[in-house]
Amino acid sequence: MSAHLGIGLMSGTSLDGIDAVLCRISGIGINTRIEVLHFCSISYTKEEKEKIMALCDDNTSRVDDITKMNFYLAEKFSEAVQELVAQSAYDMSDIDFISSHGQTIYHLPDEGSGPFDLKSTLQICDISVISEKTGLPVVGDFRTADMAAGGQGAPLVSFFDAVLFTDKQKARALQNIGGIGNVTYLSPDSGKQPFSFDTGPGNMVIDEIAYRLSSGKIKYDAGGEWAKKGTVNAAFVAELMKHPYFSRKPPKTTGREVFGKAYADEVMSLAGRFNLNSDDVVTGVTAWTAKTISDSYQDFITSAGYPLNEVIVSGGGSHNKTLLAFLQKFLPEQRVTTIDEFGISSDVKEAAAFVVLGYHFLKGKTNTIASATNAVHPVIMGKLSYTQQAAFEKVLSIRGMLKKSNKDDTANFCVD
Repeated sequence: MSAHLGIGLMSGTSLDGIDAVLCRISGIGINTRIEVLHFCSISYTKEEKEKIMALCDDNTSRVDDITKMNFYLAEKFSEAVQELVAQSAYDMSDIDFISSHGQTIYHLPDEGSGPFDLKSTLQICDISVISEKTGLPVVGDFRTADMAAGGQGAPLVSFFDAVLFTDKQKARALQNIGGIGNVTYLSPDSGKQPFSFDTGPGNMVIDEIAYRLSSGKIKYDAGGEWAKKGTVNAAFVAELMKHPYFSRKPPKTTGREVFGKAYADEVMSLAGRFNLNSDDVVTGVTAWTAKTISDSYQDFITSAGYPLNEVIVSGGGSHNKTLLAFLQKFLPEQRVTTIDEFGISSDVKEAAAFVVLGYHFLKGKTNTIASATNAVHPVIMGKLSYTQQAAFEKVLSIRGMLKKSNKDDTANFCVD
């Protein structure tokens, strides 16, 4: 079973920066094997983050700004690739492919009432620019294929979760806490399909509230240290739990369109009505975030008759010890741990997942779980760009369609 080197690129809804991971990958489906070789993260500057966030807002987004950022981010992602490879023990010529999530700026998983109000999504960061800058084939723009098949275009990491973390003895919830929280439920019963949904906000509201209450001095509550200082106002949390998203049945997805700055305005207004001090607000939204996760499990997993033994947390939220402590408190019958226990860094998971998704695309294999996204069937997500012949030949090599001639060592194409 031949292995290949792939780079995964991820920039999520928290807009912290670009995660880049180099992996060795082989196998398909449950036979997938992946080894993390190197990882780096490139932080966005304050100005970059603000410009991207402006594109995610109906009131501030402009068509010309979207167009320019599509190329700017591709340049930035290319720089992340070059820095990753430079830090590793490999050369660019050793890398077989890149798989990029891009940057979501708007996600509409549900159809509206009008004839033009179709479910849709938009990720920017042009893959042809990345291919040209790196000389490598680039897979990207994954979500649209799932939505074309009736899915919600999320959560996509459920495929990665299912192929690497299904256990024959334990029922597991793979909980990612990025800007948005999402869970993949994995049953030990092979007859039961995995399913996934967004539990609600992950770090998004906590980060925004911490930023505002610190007058912009901090971007997030590092380690949950601020949240340790306050007390939980139960009535405040109960009011936040009344948001209609939490009572919606899966499959469901959400994003900054629902829990972004406008929602943070509502949270701050509510905190004012309860006369909460800054410490209690940060503690309250941290406890609330944990409760949106635990209540989701109660409402849509355990109460539906699915057993649950273990919760494996990944994403930036896994570093928030106060958030994890609240989650364990709210889930006393389950063991709550992090993905680091299994040899994969919480910071790496999502980028590594796109290595798996991109590799399956290049192999011509489906890379979705229809029961997770509510699509009518699994699809092969992704689009491919190769701007140079050498990049095209790497694609053919991965697919087993390229051989070298013994006579003149020139490339010959063949289909075995």
